[in-house]
Amino acid sequence: MSENCLFCKIARGEIPARIVYKDDDCIVFHDINPAAPVHLLMIPRQHIVSMQDITDEDSVWLGRMMAQAPKIALENGCNAGPDGGFRLMANSGIEGGQEVLHLHFHIIGGKRPWKGQQVTIA
Repeated sequence: MSENCLFCKIARGEIPARIVYKDDDCIVFHDINPAAPVHLLMIPRQHIVSMQDITDEDSVWLGRMMAQAPKIALENGCNAGPDGGFRLMANSGIEGGQEVLHLHFHIIGGKRPWKGQQVTIA
């Protein structure tokens, strides 16, 4: 873990968060500035800056995290089936829109439109 990383501090329990799930690989908590009715952040417990730093050796724990994402989404208010669903997104690096330099995935969903804007899906 990194000493000064915001998400590492949350993982260590030094900064409070509304945690909805945790295991040996990851912690999932509510985003403090939600963009949708459901907006969670899923972070690995180990400090990895971004997807650009993932290696083949990370595939096991990363795979376990990805396998938990649908269950966590549904348990926290995302709707099932083709009319429901969720978005799983990771920004990578400053140019990719990453604001906190600790790998994290946004789990975003819930009834649309989000933030009063109609989203068109092609």
